[in-house]
Amino acid sequence: MKAAYLSEIASPFIVGDAVIDAPIGREVLVDVKAVGLCHSDVHLGENDFGFSAPIMLGHEVAGVVAEIGPDVAGLQVGDHVVACLITSCGHCNACARGYLNACRNGRELYRARTENPRVSINGEAVSTPAGMAGFAEQALIHENQLVAIDKSVPFDRAALLGCGVLTGAGAISNSARVRSGETVAVIGCGGVGLNAIQMARITSAERIIAVDLQPGKLELARDFGATDVIHAGEVDPVAAVKEITGGLGVDHALEVIGLVPTVEQALGMLTTHGTAYLVGIQRPGATLDLNIDGVGGPFLQREHGVRGVWMGSSNFRVDVPKLAELYLQGRLKLDELVSRTISLADINTGFDELKTGTVARNVIAF
Repeated sequence: MKAAYLSEIASPFIVGDAVIDAPIGREVLVDVKAVGLCHSDVHLGENDFGFSAPIMLGHEVAGVVAEIGPDVAGLQVGDHVVACLITSCGHCNACARGYLNACRNGRELYRARTENPRVSINGEAVSTPAGMAGFAEQALIHENQLVAIDKSVPFDRAALLGCGVLTGAGAISNSARVRSGETVAVIGCGGVGLNAIQMARITSAERIIAVDLQPGKLELARDFGATDVIHAGEVDPVAAVKEITGGLGVDHALEVIGLVPTVEQALGMLTTHGTAYLVGIQRPGATLDLNIDGVGGPFLQREHGVRGVWMGSSNFRVDVPKLAELYLQGRLKLDELVSRTISLADINTGFDELKTGTVARNVIAF
């Protein structure tokens, strides 16, 4: 099969031939129909997280079940599926309570080193972070990372549900649990940020403030439901948020970029009892200094909070079908998220465009 892979960290993708194994156990062979280009792939491809090359990325996968392993119970050939990088064993305490994103036994879903690799290139095993490897014509994925969806959802829209939409929307509805009348600031209006904005709209937040450096993304943010937009290159975003909210600040500030300075901005935007949510993936070794000195500081007297968010605190098996239904009802925007569809051969160009910040999502279509 044709696949795109990295021969080393921080190198361009190579498009070539790869060999995929037959499914065993609870594995599912998926004919990939669409796969999104996500900033998480950029982080994994440009930073050393301990994966040995060659590496295959791609986790925003939508496709059709082509073959199932002998122990698969919940899916059948012909199902339209969305994949998610959340690896959940299904039997631990976290999984039993529905917190699939908090499972600590995710490696149970991978093959043992003594077994044939799922994917190989020139006879060499390929690293597949989170067990996905969606930048290929087919992907071999554990059934615990797949969910069937309504077949009427187009594949290039469905692909985004497994990460960008799930993370952004989930950060609002699951992590922050935004209620009607509350105020929200979203720093970073890419694919994840736009979905946080539109879920804040769906939950009837009173003020939804979008912060970005790209005018085009701020225009999109308005289309997705932002009541106010701030160009962070022209004004101090913290001061601007305070001005918009009458000096109070917001109840919820989401940092969706993955930079310490913007996390600090999120903290500065908070009102009393407000919480900053760290949604964007930080670089390895990044640290945050918190001023907790004295009873007059924000973390005591104003009861500020800081919370990390992983995959929108989502139970993707429940949340992805719900999001698909919101799309079919016309309440969730997916069409507007797809900047353009490209071929696998154009993957490097697609990522170059993503890095410029001028596109919401490019999607590879097969």
